[in-house]
Amino acid sequence: MNNIRPIRQNEKELIDRLLKQVNLNINDFQINENVDEYEGGKMGSISLGGNVDAYAGDLIQAEYVDQDDVPVVITLTKDENGQLLDLDFWKTDFSKLIEYPTPDKLIFAGESGQ
Repeated sequence: MNNIRPIRQNEKELIDRLLKQVNLNINDFQINENVDEYEGGKMGSISLGGNVDAYAGDLIQAEYVDQDDVPVVITLTKDENGQLLDLDFWKTDFSKLIEYPTPDKLIFAGESGQ
């Protein structure tokens, strides 16, 4: 890790949409102004500043289909203190994320893609 940078507006928007899907409010969480990119930003995963040794589960998972038609699984996790831990992206073929998803492109369990 150690790829610290300011959080981007599109990341905040994505986090907000994921939280709303599970009836949570982004204002109830402390979102650090700086995040730590995993893998140099290859897939888009970031650490949101929670206790990395205190993973306490997933808040929500969504899917997105990248421009190359490869599915991407997006997971928002929390730590034992109830703070946001990671916004994790897993592109199923392990390739680089081509286009960062917008909230309207997310697919949730039980929904079908367009």
